[in-house]
Amino acid sequence: MGDKKVIFSGVQPSGKVTIGNYLGAIKNWVSLQDDYDCYYCIVDLHAITVPQVPKDLRRNSLELLAQYIACGLDLEKNTMFIQSHVSAHAELAWILNCMTYMGQLNRMTQFKEKSKKNEANLNAGLFTYPVLMAADILLYQTDLVPVGEDQKQHLELARDLAERFNNRYSETFKVPEPYIAKVGARIMSLQDPTSKMSKSDENENSYILLTDTPDAIRRKVKRAVTDSLNRIKYCDEQPGIKNLLNIYSKITGESMEEIEQRYEGEGYAKFKKDLAEIIVEELRPIREKVEDLMKNKDYLEKVYMEGANKAERAAWKTLRKVYRKVGFIQKKFK
Repeated sequence: MGDKKVIFSGVQPSGKVTIGNYLGAIKNWVSLQDDYDCYYCIVDLHAITVPQVPKDLRRNSLELLAQYIACGLDLEKNTMFIQSHVSAHAELAWILNCMTYMGQLNRMTQFKEKSKKNEANLNAGLFTYPVLMAADILLYQTDLVPVGEDQKQHLELARDLAERFNNRYSETFKVPEPYIAKVGARIMSLQDPTSKMSKSDENENSYILLTDTPDAIRRKVKRAVTDSLNRIKYCDEQPGIKNLLNIYSKITGESMEEIEQRYEGEGYAKFKKDLAEIIVEELRPIREKVEDLMKNKDYLEKVYMEGANKAERAAWKTLRKVYRKVGFIQKKFK
């Protein structure tokens, strides 16, 4: 495995994975697993920067793991683990904190946005969140990180810290690059096709979850915002229909031309009805598998234990080097 490039991705355990995450990211990950050494981390340390209900956080972390497995991530080929199980994440974050300038963190747009939303809970963790993210990435000598627009600034910081550490102490970290998926279509909100589909949207009709029932999926697709042109065309003047066509094409693999031809002269009702069934059939096996896995906690425990053991070995290799270089005395065990 050593000669494969390493991909690292950390995902917050909110428990809800939308069809946007699935079509935009997770479906592509399945095709990466043969060519890359992939680490998928459930970032529960990041999650507690906003208050969590402990039992929900535990359930959501397991559910996210179950959804990854149900989407086809092969346990032999990917390392899936829970962030808090590998203490090196928190340890490296402290060292990187001591090398990160306040000015850099002040400029983070996500911090600015979150601090507006959470004035009552403006904790130091929210401020240093990007440093923990840098530690997550650098621990595994990561080559590539799949990032959306909103995380580009955080990856920049990770690159910056890797270079700063390497310059100060000698070559230690790989400087990670962004991984840009070939055609990860951005799936937009079903209620506001100008903004990205998000599980934190207050209107639950704006997103479809991997665990939604068939009836919920049909209802949400039926209510999806369209326009008054009543034609199935892939164009910017019709953002609602464009979004639904993206979903259709990403699931079936058909080109826009093929889909447009099929629905020529048809109204939106038939197109939406067909699309709803396509989504229902795509998600049915995933939902059923998640339900099975959530009943089989022993199996999930085995997965995250093995994942953490493997991740820990890789992380410790890096952390040991870092500790030596910054001047810590090597710990001796009896």
